[in-house]
Amino acid sequence: MTDITDIDQEVVRIKAEGEEAALVTVAAAEGSTHREEDAKILVRADGSIMGTIGGGKIEAQVIEEAVEVIRKGEPQRLCFSLKEGGELGTIYGGDTEIFIEPILSPPTLYLFGGGHIAITLAKMGKMIGFGIAVIDDRPEFAHPERFPEAELTLTEDFAKSFQKLKINKLSYIVIVTHGHAGDEAVLEGALATEAKYIGMIGSRAKNQIVFSNLLAQGISQKQLDRVHAPIGLNIHAQTTEEIAISILAEIIQVRRSPSAGTGIAGHFTE
Repeated sequence: MTDITDIDQEVVRIKAEGEEAALVTVAAAEGSTHREEDAKILVRADGSIMGTIGGGKIEAQVIEEAVEVIRKGEPQRLCFSLKEGGELGTIYGGDTEIFIEPILSPPTLYLFGGGHIAITLAKMGKMIGFGIAVIDDRPEFAHPERFPEAELTLTEDFAKSFQKLKINKLSYIVIVTHGHAGDEAVLEGALATEAKYIGMIGSRAKNQIVFSNLLAQGISQKQLDRVHAPIGLNIHAQTTEEIAISILAEIIQVRRSPSAGTGIAGHFTE
């Protein structure tokens, strides 16, 4: 049987690795039920578990609900009335209340390029719960005074910057550098990461040039299909603020969708 300490240690590891999970706790139990109060299981994003609350159909249903809690990022409380011979197929005769709590590390929005769009993205991204990191190869465009919302501002060559960043499955990359060469360097580095979202600003013609160059360097079309380019949802954005909204809307769509598509549906081109 899995010890509670083992689950606690796994929660610490999940947070450190930037993974996602849900902690399921038997909050209340009356009568004859599967498990006593405070019994716990840890459900990972792929549905695998650590621990048990008694098995059976109820546990299977709870696991499904826990995966949804991970996706939505919101806790949920469930109540089960366990009657002998009932539809849940249990021989128990009590009631159980289950609390499901998401275990989520804060997602990080990596802004490659510190121009006007990045300033607005940093402000709005912080408002909706993202950690902010800004990377630019120009010192005057990547410093705390320009980006007070950012936990990290890094002045570095774009290609070399990836050696100093901890990009994982909870990372979202927006490429808005000041030139094609910077975009290409960042995109090549981004495709080598596990980032959940990669978006690149630019016209279709410009993006195709970048894609062609990377294909010639050995990057596969399957890798490029991860990229949202042109970036953003098609809301006919014109102003800097509207462009930022379209990009963040697409990021939210990817974050909250269990089966988000590739980047071919992006729309904003510059």
